[in-house]
Amino acid sequence: MHLKIRHRTEYRYDTPVHYSIQELRLTPPQVTGQTIDRWKISTPMKASNSSDAFGNQCSIFTQESPYTSMMIEAEGEVHTQDNYEFIDEPKAVSPYYLLQQTHLTEPTPEMLKFFAETLPTTNSVTAVLTLAAAVQAAILYFPGQTNFATTAAQSFAIRSGVCQDHAHIMLGLCRASGIPARYVSGYFFAEESPNLASHAWIDFCTDINQGVWTSIDITNSCLVDSRHIRLAIGRDYYSAAPVKGVRSGGEGEELSASISINQVS
Repeated sequence: MHLKIRHRTEYRYDTPVHYSIQELRLTPPQVTGQTIDRWKISTPMKASNSSDAFGNQCSIFTQESPYTSMMIEAEGEVHTQDNYEFIDEPKAVSPYYLLQQTHLTEPTPEMLKFFAETLPTTNSVTAVLTLAAAVQAAILYFPGQTNFATTAAQSFAIRSGVCQDHAHIMLGLCRASGIPARYVSGYFFAEESPNLASHAWIDFCTDINQGVWTSIDITNSCLVDSRHIRLAIGRDYYSAAPVKGVRSGGEGEELSASISINQVS
């Protein structure tokens, strides 16, 4: 697929922000199944670029003058092909590190008991897909019930959430089963479901020694394919978030985000 993507994030405040730092992971990597034709990030101040521990490209900028609105825009074109297997670069984060739970992924005893029959005993694709189907069936996709700070345990307790919650629950269950797993942030092209444009899924490790990972979309209960565009990977949402930051001042924040994905003929 040849996809054109535009991602716009706008912040507005009732009172001025005096100082802020923004950290962006909005640059799709060149990986198997994904070729970047062109990509541009527009920010109000010049950003510095670097790579984090996971190999994600980060753009960071600081604003020291007062402001009451801020716009961040990323746009470009990507060619995708069906692919669900990824191999780490030699300096990648060890899969063993991705056995550790985080505040967002830690499963409760109730969660482990509920999914006991589908917890994978091996890291085979079939076994993990079976668990993904169980998570999708148990956690109703319902926007507005959760937010970026919602934990896997909280989403499970109310039996609802969005793709981010599906991913956090899946990460917790995989790690509890001894399978390294990592969070993936990205985009999903579905003309009939534009609300899924901003998306999240997981990679789980099928070969720890060789650093081989298989990518599964829990919300759609499938292996990833040409509809998926990867942005960043991490332990959970916090370490792979497309846009995050800290500020001083700025009461009454209003955040709006819009993403458009169109197929180029």
